[in-house]
Amino acid sequence: MSEVLEQAGVATAQRKADVPQREFAWLGAYALLFAASTALYYLLDLEIVDVAARYHNALRRGALGGMAIVLVLGASRAVDAFLIHRLRRATSRFNLRRLKSLLAGIAIFFVVLSVLSATWYTAVVSLGLISLVLGFALQTPITSLIGWVYILARAPYQVGDRVRIGEATGDVIDVSYLDTTLWEFGGEYLTTDHPSGRIIKFPNSTVLTTPVFNYSWPLFPYIWNEVKFQVAYQSDLDFIARTMQEVVEKEIGRDMRRHVMLYRELLAKTPVDELEVREKPSVFFRVSDNTWLEAIVRYLVEPRQAGRVKNVIIRELLKHLNAEPERVLFPRQDLR
Repeated sequence: MSEVLEQAGVATAQRKADVPQREFAWLGAYALLFAASTALYYLLDLEIVDVAARYHNALRRGALGGMAIVLVLGASRAVDAFLIHRLRRATSRFNLRRLKSLLAGIAIFFVVLSVLSATWYTAVVSLGLISLVLGFALQTPITSLIGWVYILARAPYQVGDRVRIGEATGDVIDVSYLDTTLWEFGGEYLTTDHPSGRIIKFPNSTVLTTPVFNYSWPLFPYIWNEVKFQVAYQSDLDFIARTMQEVVEKEIGRDMRRHVMLYRELLAKTPVDELEVREKPSVFFRVSDNTWLEAIVRYLVEPRQAGRVKNVIIRELLKHLNAEPERVLFPRQDLR
C-alpha cells in the first residue's frame, strides 16, 4: 500500500511539473497574438497604416476585440494549467473545467457582440432582444442550464457517483451543461448490480423536481445491505444468529467497524445521533407472510461491492448452515 501511495504521489508531482512546460507554448502563442493585435490597434489608431475611412473603425474594433478574445483564452488556459490541473479530485477538475469553459464562452460572446455593434448601448439592446426571444424559445434548455448550476453548487451528485433518480439507476459518467449521462447498472434484464451496457441520459432540469438517491455520498460512501433466509420455527435460532454473525464478521468485520465509526461521527452532528449503530453485523428474525421465519443479517458495504460481497456471504452462510441440518431447517428440507 505504501508503494502505491508513493507512486501516486510521484505521478501527481510529475503532473504538476509537466503541465506548465506543456502550457508555456500555448501561453507564448497567446502572448504573440495579443502583441500583434495590440500593435495593429495602435497602428490604426495613430493612422500609421493607410486604410479607407469606411473600414477604419471596423478594423480598430476588430483589433480591440481580438486583443480581448486572446486575453480571455490565455487567462482560461492559465487557470487550467496552474490552478485546476493541480487539484487532486478528478470530479473537481471536471466541474471547474466545464464552468471555466462556460464563463470563457460568455465573455467571448460579449466581445464579439460589442465588435459587431457600433456602441455598447446597441450591444446591450441587442442582447436584451436576443435574450427575450431565446427565453421563450429555449425554456427547457435554459432550465437544464440552471439545473447544471444547481448540480455544481449543491452537488446532489458528481461524476463517478452511483445514483438513482426517477427510474434511472447508474454511475454518473458525464454532467454536461444540459444533460447528465449514467452508465446503467441492473436494469430490467438483470437481477444484480452488474452494468447493463446501456447509458441513460436525462436533462439536468430533472434534479429540480425529482429526488436524487446518491449511493456514493462523499462523506459516507457506504450503504447498509441485508441477506435473508427462510427457516422453520423449529430451527435453533440462537445457532443461526450466531453463525450468520460470525460468517459475515469474518468476511467484512474489520472494514465494517471502521465504517461504523465514521457513521457514528456523522450521526452525532445530526438530530438523530441517539440512533443505535452496532459495529458488528446484526442478525434479527422476522415473521414471514407464509409459515416461515426470515433470518436476516445486516451489514455495511461499499455500493459497487454490494453484489460481489453478498454473493460471497450467501455461499459461506449456506456452507455453514447446511452443515447442521438438525439445527437449521430450511423450507425444502422441512417439506420432506
